[in-house]
Amino acid sequence: MKGLVNSVAYADGLRIGEVAIPDISEVLKQPGRFVWVGLHEPDDEMLAEIQQEFSLHDLAVEDAARAHQRPKLERYGNSVFVVLRTAHIDRSTGGIDYGETHIFLGSNYIVSIRHGGSLPYVEVRSRCEASPPLLAKGPVFVLYSLMDFIVDQYFPLVDTFEDKLAKLEDNIFQQTFTRETTERIYQLKRDLLEVKRAVAPLVDMCNRLVRTDVTLIPEDSRVYFRDVYDHVIRINEMIDNLRELLTAALEANLSLISVSQNEAMKRLAGWAAIIAVPTMIAGIYGMNFKLMPELDWALGYPLAMTVMVGACAFLYYKFKRSGWL
Repeated sequence: MKGLVNSVAYADGLRIGEVAIPDISEVLKQPGRFVWVGLHEPDDEMLAEIQQEFSLHDLAVEDAARAHQRPKLERYGNSVFVVLRTAHIDRSTGGIDYGETHIFLGSNYIVSIRHGGSLPYVEVRSRCEASPPLLAKGPVFVLYSLMDFIVDQYFPLVDTFEDKLAKLEDNIFQQTFTRETTERIYQLKRDLLEVKRAVAPLVDMCNRLVRTDVTLIPEDSRVYFRDVYDHVIRINEMIDNLRELLTAALEANLSLISVSQNEAMKRLAGWAAIIAVPTMIAGIYGMNFKLMPELDWALGYPLAMTVMVGACAFLYYKFKRSGWL
């Protein structure tokens, strides 16, 4: 078996000690105690033993084994199954590392299962154990702490998106137009959409935890989930604002590219008009007709050159004043 991170029993907000998986069912029979089991990508054998000890529903265990679930909250008898998507910036690559956390919540137990790039919850456990009065509320407070930790990881992610958007705006309005800028805008929009898919379902989940839908959540603990709900709403609004700004940035980029192309076409048209004058005159006198009187004039050539240069200079002056050149 593999995947067990820790299995700890608590009573009155204090850590009692490690509990072996086969002994969990006996510990759960003792009043005033609850067990917090942490797993990371457990194998089927480990999940089967966990299911047996906590009497978990087959469908929930099947979802926890497969992973790749959308965020959701489901009730199975006297237990609740919660799926959360995690996301954080990978410092080594600079990309977004996504993961999943599946949580089984009962009246006297909580099981957290991490998949993928989810951060370890050592900090969450330490923070809970440092607050015995709050941990005395039982598994519900652990669920709040896990959700709060996961949701708070989205704030640095959104800040990173804002920094990237600011750099994109500088590129759009200060640098030359390149295909790379448009590609970066589309990539950022795709990343935001992926984060939106992970965060949006949390609004309904937190709303259900705040209401009386979930009987496992005591009335005095609902205020904690209102705090998570507030954070989720803020992140959703920030993501929506960023998506709108990205759409505006993309439209501005395309508009500026169109303006730049129009400016280039105006310059080409101006120079084409200037070149057309000497081309026309030279073409007339290049027809080699015998009866062209001005060919015999002594000043014919200087006059033709003067007319061509003067016409070109006049057109250049006019186009320059109108902003075409």
